[in-house]
Amino acid sequence: MRHVLTHLITPLLMCVGMGLAYLGAFADPAPHHLPVAIVGSGQSAQLLAQSINDKAGGDLEVRTVGDRSAAVEQLRHQDIFGAYVIKATGDAGGATGGGASGGVPGGTSGGRAGGVRASGPELLVATAGSDTSASVVQKIFTPIAAQHGFPLKVTDVAPTADDDPTGQGIFFLLVAISIGSYASVAVIGGAGAVLPLRLRAALAVGTSFVVSAIGAAFAGPVFHLVDHGLWGVWGMAWLYSAGILLVGTGLHTFLKRWTTLGVMALFVMLNFTSSGGIFRPEMQNGFFAALHSFWNGAGFVEGTRSHVYFDGYGLAGHVWTLAVWLVVGALVVGVAGLAERKRRTAEATAAANAAAVAAAAVAATVPERGVEELEEEMEEAVGV
Repeated sequence: MRHVLTHLITPLLMCVGMGLAYLGAFADPAPHHLPVAIVGSGQSAQLLAQSINDKAGGDLEVRTVGDRSAAVEQLRHQDIFGAYVIKATGDAGGATGGGASGGVPGGTSGGRAGGVRASGPELLVATAGSDTSASVVQKIFTPIAAQHGFPLKVTDVAPTADDDPTGQGIFFLLVAISIGSYASVAVIGGAGAVLPLRLRAALAVGTSFVVSAIGAAFAGPVFHLVDHGLWGVWGMAWLYSAGILLVGTGLHTFLKRWTTLGVMALFVMLNFTSSGGIFRPEMQNGFFAALHSFWNGAGFVEGTRSHVYFDGYGLAGHVWTLAVWLVVGALVVGVAGLAERKRRTAEATAAANAAAVAAAAVAATVPERGVEELEEEMEEAVGV
């Protein structure tokens, strides 16, 4: 019973860890300094931005952008996550009238003389960067547009692939690759424990190629999560998987049966929650937002988004994040190799000392026996 209860500690710790991580990261999402923009250069844009900032109390960071094209550029660089264009104008051949303005239902009633017509406000978003952030921004600006008597037109300047409308398929791809990687660590460390560490490390690298190939197949031909750039997705998947496998293989030398809990803490509890796949760091508390800046899951998710949807802007930094984790994995394996060598040396020294003590004990108890008989007993003692 004591043996069973001792082993139950591991799943119970997993339960506590997963609850703290997932509920701590996802239970109460709210914007924290979420950057958005008001498009316009006049005093009305400045006043609206200041008014929203005052009411938001730090939830939003509202700035003004001179024109629509500049706002689109900032959205594509993910410097902002929404841009509110106050009003657009266009030519009208004559007077406008009747219950619509500029073709927008619900416009101002009555006629407008002249050659200019007013259209309602427009909200620019980039759902490929984060569908949840785009939804939050839309909820913020829809009432503001309603106050001016217009419906809000929403324009997506960076839409996702047709078969991944929310953009969260990349997150679930991360989940699949992660599970394939850290579960393989348990097999390599457990069933392969009798193998030299260099062979275990080689198995880890080889397994990472298989896992990343499976991930690329899911992303492309199977579920069509991406419609171009599949080789780049595969490359980042390999970097990500190899980093996990090498870190886990090296940690097994030190953690033994606690390795599964350790890699789950690193690559599930802290990794999935900080990846930005469901909520970006601007929608999370400071702990998970900080992890997002250097954790490997965030490197994969943001790198894939950058590569597929944002013309590679910021891609180099995310690839470097994955490369650093791969180097960390190689270093952990190297330290594990030194530890195992030191352990083998200590064991060999202890065995030699035990053999010497046993031989001395045998010699002391049978002084009258011949040399050959004594040597036989010494060999038997060493064998024991």
